Amino acid sequence: MDLLDLRNQLDVIDAEIVGLYEKRMDICKQVAEYKISTGKKVFDKQREMEKLATVKSMTHNEFNAYGIQELFEQIMSMSRKLQYQMLVEHGSLGKLPFIGVDDLETQKARVVFQGLEGAYSQAAMLQYFGDRVNGFHVDTFRDAMVAIEEGSADFAVLPIENSTAGIVNEIYDLLVEFENYIVGEQIIKIEHCVLGVPGSKLTDIKTVYSHPQSLMQSAKYLETKDWQQISMQNNAFAAKKVAEEQDKTQAAIAGAHAAGIYGLEVLEQGVNQSDTNSTRFIIVTNQKIFKKDADKISICFEIPHKSGSLYHMLSHFIYNNLSMTKIESRPIEDQNWEYRFFIDFEGNLADGAVKNAIRGLREEAKNLRILGNY
Repeated sequence: MDLLDLRNQLDVIDAEIVGLYEKRMDICKQVAEYKISTGKKVFDKQREMEKLATVKSMTHNEFNAYGIQELFEQIMSMSRKLQYQMLVEHGSLGKLPFIGVDDLETQKARVVFQGLEGAYSQAAMLQYFGDRVNGFHVDTFRDAMVAIEEGSADFAVLPIENSTAGIVNEIYDLLVEFENYIVGEQIIKIEHCVLGVPGSKLTDIKTVYSHPQSLMQSAKYLETKDWQQISMQNNAFAAKKVAEEQDKTQAAIAGAHAAGIYGLEVLEQGVNQSDTNSTRFIIVTNQKIFKKDADKISICFEIPHKSGSLYHMLSHFIYNNLSMTKIESRPIEDQNWEYRFFIDFEGNLADGAVKNAIRGLREEAKNLRILGNY
């Protein structure tokens, strides 16, 4: 028997598989209709575990047992997605308690940012809300989240990611801890400068202060200097400290706008190693709202610590033709080696495909949260 004959046999078998698959999915439609009429959940974990054990027992060797398990996991996953789609079409999505608005009410809003005047967060606030914004600052990111939770501020501006240094871990953790939601974002180009007191020179400097990420972003430059590096909670705090102490041996790494605010001189510009260095800031509120023209959604969820779990969750984006733009993970407190996943994807909460995906994720993942649509 030659290769062509073998391939012809495979073609015949494949055609049979396609026919059986379509027959199976037709029956799944009937299952979905039954579940719609009775209110029964789509995902029946016990039933699926029993099915996998049964089909594995029908194989004749270990390799085929693993293969048939993977095949049926996919078949059942596709069956669930069909059922979710039918449930959404029948209006059985479940509640998504977010309200679409034409625009955010920013005219009289109070906006909080972390740091002091001169911080990049303030620059992001001014770019997003305008120069006449009613803004104030707090010491920590947590203070900012508390301010909007308690109502002393309507919005908070928080840095979530830098193109060079990566994510701001604390912000991700706070998004889980607080019932606050992302409604916008602002990207700021970052250009770090060495700031010193008037009359100082680079050769005078012995100590430099800045936020840890700013020090990291300027690492290549700082390698050429024999300066002690001291971390501060914010670049603006660093600039203020240098201005107050008036010590020519001290400098701050911060933006040029901080020099103007605190009466410092720019001793050197552009010390961060990347010319394209930018920070993405999120606009957060305590209201479950989203702009009707929003096109990005952020969610988080937890999954069982087992092979294939993440793959099955991500397949909801594939089958609903949704483009995932970002994925991050953070450890879950008091659960060693267990992780919470944060995902950004394109879409709007009013879209049918988004509703399908969220329905599936809500059924199959643990602790799904919609962090915002913006």
